[in-house]
Amino acid sequence: MAEYMTRIPNSTYRFQLHKGFNFDDALAAAEYLHALGVSHVYSSPYLQAAPGSMHGYDVVDHRRVNEELGGAEGHRRFCARLRELGLGQVLDIVPNHMSLARENQYWWDVLENGESSRYASFFDIDWQPQEERLRDKVLVPILADQYGRVLQDGGIKVVRKGNMFQVEAASQELPVSPLSLPAILVRAAEYAKSDTLNFLAASYGRLPVPEFWDRRLILARHRDKTVLNSLLDRVCAEEAQVSEAIDRSLAELNANLDGFDDFLNQQNYRLAYWKTAVQQLGYRRFFDVNTLIGLRIEREHVFEETHALILDWLKDGVLDGVRIDHPDGLRDPLEYFRRLRQAAPEAWIVGEKILEPGEFLRQSWPIEGTSGYDFLNAALSVLLLPKGVDDLTRIYAEFTGRPTHFPSIAHEKKLNVAQDALGSDVNRLASIFVNICESNRNQRDYTRAAIRRVIREVAACFRIYRTYVMPVREEITDEDREIIAMAVQCAKDERTDIDSGLFDFLADVLTLQVTGKLESEFVARFQQFTSPVMAKGVEDTAFYCFNRLVAMNEVGSDPAHNGISIERFHAYNVKMQATHPTTMTTLSTHDTKRSDDVRARLAVLSEVPEQFAAVIERWSERTQWCRGALLDRGTEYFYYQTLIGAWPISLERMQGYMEKAMREAKEQTSWVANNPEYEAAVRDFVERTLTDEAFCAAVEAFVAEIRSAGWSNSLAQTLMKYTAPGVPDLYQGAELWDLSLVDPDNRRPVDYALRCNLLRQMQGMTAAQVMERMAEGLPKLWTIHHALLLRRERPEWFGAEAEYVPVPVTGAKHEHAIAFQRGNAVLTVVPRWTMTLGAGWGDTSIELPQIGNGGWRNCLTGAVLASGRVAIGDLLREFPVALLTREEA
Repeated sequence: MAEYMTRIPNSTYRFQLHKGFNFDDALAAAEYLHALGVSHVYSSPYLQAAPGSMHGYDVVDHRRVNEELGGAEGHRRFCARLRELGLGQVLDIVPNHMSLARENQYWWDVLENGESSRYASFFDIDWQPQEERLRDKVLVPILADQYGRVLQDGGIKVVRKGNMFQVEAASQELPVSPLSLPAILVRAAEYAKSDTLNFLAASYGRLPVPEFWDRRLILARHRDKTVLNSLLDRVCAEEAQVSEAIDRSLAELNANLDGFDDFLNQQNYRLAYWKTAVQQLGYRRFFDVNTLIGLRIEREHVFEETHALILDWLKDGVLDGVRIDHPDGLRDPLEYFRRLRQAAPEAWIVGEKILEPGEFLRQSWPIEGTSGYDFLNAALSVLLLPKGVDDLTRIYAEFTGRPTHFPSIAHEKKLNVAQDALGSDVNRLASIFVNICESNRNQRDYTRAAIRRVIREVAACFRIYRTYVMPVREEITDEDREIIAMAVQCAKDERTDIDSGLFDFLADVLTLQVTGKLESEFVARFQQFTSPVMAKGVEDTAFYCFNRLVAMNEVGSDPAHNGISIERFHAYNVKMQATHPTTMTTLSTHDTKRSDDVRARLAVLSEVPEQFAAVIERWSERTQWCRGALLDRGTEYFYYQTLIGAWPISLERMQGYMEKAMREAKEQTSWVANNPEYEAAVRDFVERTLTDEAFCAAVEAFVAEIRSAGWSNSLAQTLMKYTAPGVPDLYQGAELWDLSLVDPDNRRPVDYALRCNLLRQMQGMTAAQVMERMAEGLPKLWTIHHALLLRRERPEWFGAEAEYVPVPVTGAKHEHAIAFQRGNAVLTVVPRWTMTLGAGWGDTSIELPQIGNGGWRNCLTGAVLASGRVAIGDLLREFPVALLTREEA
């Protein structure tokens, strides 16, 4: 356990803030959260984001609170109310990137002044790319067609707003470089016969052009430019003929195609067709999102400016902790966390680190843990019936005719992403590696094309998001070496047509066998590159292409496995208790592909694979008339699973989701290359099936057969989340049954009035009465409420010192129950595989440990039990899961 920690949350509740659910809306729900038992509100990013942002990850100003949420005053009211209720606060923050929206004054300054901008050092920009025409410029790929055509058609123009000049293109505004203003002002000075304007034109042209590291000269340039702007503003205000002359000069410039082209070439950016971004973009992005630019957060002044407000809140107690978005995008995650920890020694810090199966968080990171995807996948995997999952492989192959070897599918999709969406990143890496090879005579003859192929192949072979080799500290672990060696060997096996010596040399660079300035730069950037290859290739592509059992297609999961044993689940929790006992545990987030309740229901299909196969065959026969030739069997299979998991679902929601899912799959259509005919066929199919009463009745009938088992799964993973090692997080609205799909579906408004009313009603109920209202979700709310109250009353029973101990289950159905103990105080018992339980639990039982002269009390039913052997059937008769606590004599 981290000894520096003093402000560990007991539990968190995630709010997704946006203009439709602002600080005042969250404030109104705070009293309900306190009554529910939550200890901390966990908010999505609320620094100033781009206008209309629905998530807050597109920050434009780290120094202000988002005005659309209520601004500083709304934030003050929100925080004051939380303090009144005794609720703490955790905030999601975004250190990796910023939005390029017009409101980002840092970016505007860079576009205006290029490398001489005060903020050029803030962004991860390659000012000296391979293409000479892009040197000292930022590519701005926003045009709907080729630059020359847009220019010819009048789609680009320069305008004046007061004393400021702007380029307008593609409904966007861009600044004008001060050095290019003589092209406007000299002619205007002639028309106005103004010596002052002539002086200003010459002065703008003489501004120095320092590089980003020359801070003194950059600030002097900015001072001089500000003075010149003030003088221009004054002369325009005082001499009417000057403004008229400038406007006349502007009109002539816009009409002169060659002159205007020359003017645009003087800017610090290059306007371009949007498709050029794939191969030529000169800045690091968040994954493949061109409008989110990478920050150089490893530079101390960038860290300090972008974190000043957050650190003040942590110091003043406004915040107790932070969740760090996408730490794998950072150049040096360990150094970042060290700096953050030093600045906020008492903060609870978790990172959105996606761990692949078998991978664990680096213990050298001075943080409390992850944001919980590892627990989410463990909790689902232990509920799957392995043989049934295996049967689904055959069923999926027979129904769709698709390949079922997920590693091959994932590898192919990662390669595709590296070649297409991330092509500019590959080109940047290749340019660095070409220069490395040039300085090593044994490697100088490798071509740029071969190097690009090798970079793509090795990145596609990485089985985790990234390694953490740090050349500046000569830091590399055996784990890093093993991962790199495996990836390189995989790449060699895949590409036997490429000289293996090039792969070996790449491995030597990545493992610090060959070192130098360029080599260090390559290692840092390559590690930042493998994360988006994994995220975009697997999570956002392969997970929509391999659909054997879509409940398993979740971030950090391996859809190829067949579930995990109870023993492996216990081993995972034992390790968490030993290494990161205050990590976050979760079941649903703003990024999950499906909510916990959808996954819990779909997990039941592993228990009834043959029934599922028979049902979808009948559905397929029934819907044959409305499928059309374009709809493939894979899409059809995916659709039926989605219906089962999210039923009942509206036509509008399903059509929107299917369109997004098919574009993510990138097989028949995609975000950048829509296939209108195919998408129309999918929409029509959805509409025809969901307006077919007989078909809908068939779906309802099958869902009715598995619904109770799905609810049981949901309660099981819910109780495990609240009693396993870690700090449990509850995603907004998920305290009742929530059958949401991926965003924006999971960001629909939450009815807090309903939840507040149900919570009040429950206070006088018995467990039996709660069970009578299963369809309303009361059992889930009941389980969460009692678990949260217990955590609030006895936090020591769930803390870093509360040992996790597996409890053996014996009897004929022992594999159908999971039991574990926390310290000597809490015992959790949950079922699994309830569809295949048969006649009942029979002789299946557990031993309740003897604790002094006392016994045990079931917090969910009120039953008091003596220590000793107890039948699982008796324990779970009144309520599907059991939360036992020790009772003193």
